[in-house]
Amino acid sequence: MQHFAIDLGSMESQICVRLPDGQIAIERKVPTASLKSYLKGQPKSRVVLETCAEAFRVADFAMDLGHEVRVVPATLVRSLGVGARRIKTDRRDAQVLSEVSCRIDLPSVHVPTHLARQRRSMCGMREELIASRTALINCVRGWARTQLLKIRSGDVVTFPKRTRDATLKSSSGLPEYVERLLKMVEALSEQISAANHELEQLAAQDPLCQRLMTVPGIGPVSSLRFAAALDDCSRFATAHAVQGYLGLTPGENSSSQRQQRTGITKAGPAPVRRLLVQAAWNFRRLCPNDAISVWASAIEKRRGKFVATVAVARKLAGVLYALWRDGSTYQPNHQSRVRNVTSS
Repeated sequence: MQHFAIDLGSMESQICVRLPDGQIAIERKVPTASLKSYLKGQPKSRVVLETCAEAFRVADFAMDLGHEVRVVPATLVRSLGVGARRIKTDRRDAQVLSEVSCRIDLPSVHVPTHLARQRRSMCGMREELIASRTALINCVRGWARTQLLKIRSGDVVTFPKRTRDATLKSSSGLPEYVERLLKMVEALSEQISAANHELEQLAAQDPLCQRLMTVPGIGPVSSLRFAAALDDCSRFATAHAVQGYLGLTPGENSSSQRQQRTGITKAGPAPVRRLLVQAAWNFRRLCPNDAISVWASAIEKRRGKFVATVAVARKLAGVLYALWRDGSTYQPNHQSRVRNVTSS
């Protein structure tokens, strides 16, 4: 089997193909957009890529053509020799990856499905719209403070109207440069509403998301984000593995006789972790008598409400994984089930 290493670039990619005995057969640059047609003419090979923006799309092409694919984590390639002695070029990187592939079976990250990547992109772009709207609103609020204007509280969608109403009481009125920002806020709110509707429809059509949303505090966006992050629940042997993957487990910095536990690792996808923490706040508010909330209240007395809420987020991650694994729905106050799922 050939070892087909590709150092991907946005415009051009460097290729290094080695024969099974390690001899270099081909070295050349190929336009990244033409990689699919180039791979189509190659015999069955092991295609080695480094994780980057283009990697999963190229991996799809290679797998569809029957090649064996390895997407190597970017955190690993340095230990393999990429960039050794501070010499790093596309040609050398491709040579190193193909040479190492000849010697060992390189580990590969999980290649998410097209559906998972699409949902992740949809949720990510919605979050960018929200972040942009928040930045504009904060800018207008800062201007209002310099004018000693008091904008009454209310929903974010009504912020432009509330700002205009506040300026009616001012002798200077509403400047055109502020009105431009308010129009942008209104346009962004319209697009965010459309994105929310789109995600709600997707979740309503997905049986898995419907089961996940039986957990109080979990809505369409949270369920879609969680499903897209895990992609395939069989990748994880236990609920604790899922919690660790999402960065919700405590870290440790111990050496010799010193033992030190740290805060949560914050590894894995940060957007999913944030949504689970938000869901944990909602869960405690909506279900104060649920077994999980009672358990969290005991933690809050010892460690504070923030630590307790993160603990609930970690437990919710285990519960969501169990619902996915078992094809079941959430059963409130089922203490034995909660304990078995989260301790597995």
